Amino acid sequence: MGSQGVEDLIEASSAVHYSGFHLDDAQWSNTVVDLSTLNGDVHKQPFVIGVAGGAASGKTAVCDMIIEQLCDQRVVVVNQDSFYHELTPEELTRVHEYNFDHPDAFDTEKLLCIMDKLKHWQAVDIPKYDFKTYKKNIFPVRRVNPSDVIILEGILIFHDQRVRDLLNMKIFVDTDADIRLARRIRRDTGENGRDIGNILDQYSKFVKPAFDDFIQPTKKFADIIIPRGGDNHVAIDLIVQHIWTKLGQHDLCKIYPNLYVIQSTFQLRGMHTLIRDAQTTKHDFVFYADRLIRLVVEHGLGHLPFTEKQVTTPTGAVYTGVDFCKRLCGVSVIRSGESMENALRACCKGIKIGKILIHREGDNGQQLIYEKLPQDISDRHVLLLDPILGTGNSAVQAISLLLKKGVPESNIIFLNLISAPQGVHVVCKRFPRIKIVTSEIEHGLNEDFRVIPGMGEFGDRYFGTDDE
Repeated sequence: MGSQGVEDLIEASSAVHYSGFHLDDAQWSNTVVDLSTLNGDVHKQPFVIGVAGGAASGKTAVCDMIIEQLCDQRVVVVNQDSFYHELTPEELTRVHEYNFDHPDAFDTEKLLCIMDKLKHWQAVDIPKYDFKTYKKNIFPVRRVNPSDVIILEGILIFHDQRVRDLLNMKIFVDTDADIRLARRIRRDTGENGRDIGNILDQYSKFVKPAFDDFIQPTKKFADIIIPRGGDNHVAIDLIVQHIWTKLGQHDLCKIYPNLYVIQSTFQLRGMHTLIRDAQTTKHDFVFYADRLIRLVVEHGLGHLPFTEKQVTTPTGAVYTGVDFCKRLCGVSVIRSGESMENALRACCKGIKIGKILIHREGDNGQQLIYEKLPQDISDRHVLLLDPILGTGNSAVQAISLLLKKGVPESNIIFLNLISAPQGVHVVCKRFPRIKIVTSEIEHGLNEDFRVIPGMGEFGDRYFGTDDE
């Protein structure tokens, strides 16, 4: 076929639909991945936060403030105090000589068992330790259900590496020793009815030495150190923002740092609901698909390189901002990818857009790739456009062609509306330096390699050819 014939085929491609191809050609055989071996549903894990620090440092206040700001997330607190060993009759006779701040005072094995169940989404019963009788089960056990966020709080939760390994975020509350002592006196005299002389004696004999020997050294394991505890509102706000970011990430984002999923909002979910509904009219499908595509394109542009630039505003002031990347082009995978071109043109005035057509030839499963790309594409950053990432096979072919044309892998940003985990695995493993930007991760693929729950044949619904 001559070059003019190829161009005619590409230009006329909006009336032709090619999708769901598999790589049978020996040219691409090394890219085929056995999708049955890929786990499309990466099991979601709770986000576990450890809050450590000396007794009366303000750990509880920090936990309460985090819970308050994460008001619409399921959050539970597990206290290390619930896992004190019960005292033996002999120890009870010498209770004032017992060191409650020593690591051996805690039943760490029981704590690990409880945390393992919570991390595997199993409800648990946690006893409450009574500091007047030094026994458990005096009060009814506390039922704790699995939650999105688990806060593990205690003076020595950073001491045992096995416990540290459970934590996604480690916070150490660092409060002045005099303040901690004053709070301890007020708490133990008021809540536990203890004599102040005994409190001071226990503090000097056990609490302070244990802090110096066992608690303070664990500060080095903390990701975040909060001076002044609950009084440090700025630190709490930053921590909560970080937690929100982590909770908003799909689990695949934790596996592949080059995968970016737009943070979900009710607006985003509402638009996805409309375009996934089989009863949605073509007019509404196109309208809301265009809105989603625009969001994906804008998000993708945010991953382009930039340079600092200063401008003078109409008030005569100087504003320090950034300058857009100039060497840029789009490439749409025909035909569904063409639905994303208008959004890219609306965001990038005068942008060049190339096209790639993946065409099945005959009945032998072989495929040919036709392309019409800017001649200087190797010098540009490329936004590759295809609304659906399913098996990843077509994406591999398109990306491989761009690399063959001299485009650096790190200069490719692949934009799509929805992505199946199988396709993410295929593309990210094969091309770890490209970026994938998507608005939702799907459940997976069915036996016919169709994206589930999906939105049907996107090109047919968008261009109105589903009745042809």
